[in-house]
Amino acid sequence: MSVKRKNRRLRIAVIGGGACTVKQAGLAREVGAELARRDCIVITGGLGGVMAAASAGAKSQGGLTVGILPGSSDGDANEHVDVPIVTGLSHSRNALVVRSCSAVIAVGGQYGTLSEIALSLSMGIPVVGLDSWDIDGMEPAQTPGEAVERALTLIAKR
Repeated sequence: MSVKRKNRRLRIAVIGGGACTVKQAGLAREVGAELARRDCIVITGGLGGVMAAASAGAKSQGGLTVGILPGSSDGDANEHVDVPIVTGLSHSRNALVVRSCSAVIAVGGQYGTLSEIALSLSMGIPVVGLDSWDIDGMEPAQTPGEAVERALTLIAKR
């Protein structure tokens, strides 16, 4: 399923820790690749771990990646970010990450990810979890393909 809104490509955030397990990196890479195959723009926090893996996956399929960075230099972005957005906002940039998308896919994650999940749910933005937190309101998924399909289905229902 490919969904577009108002003749624009969908923007989906892939969130997760700057440090992650090998398993989580693999999941994030495949989520990014599948989103790119569905012509979605992949938004991340632009740094390492899950963010870099999702961006790498999207780039492997010719996708467009956006990194909303916490610091004051676009040089902080991982090498797979096409559009670095420098905020200088530290963790406060998490609100920009989730507000910039139609759905969120959380892979693994630490407390920063938890804050993004909470912000998304409080803003009415659907969240799909893959090897992530178990929180009321999140949709669980078992595979990267299922995570992407659930995110697109939730967007279409809005």
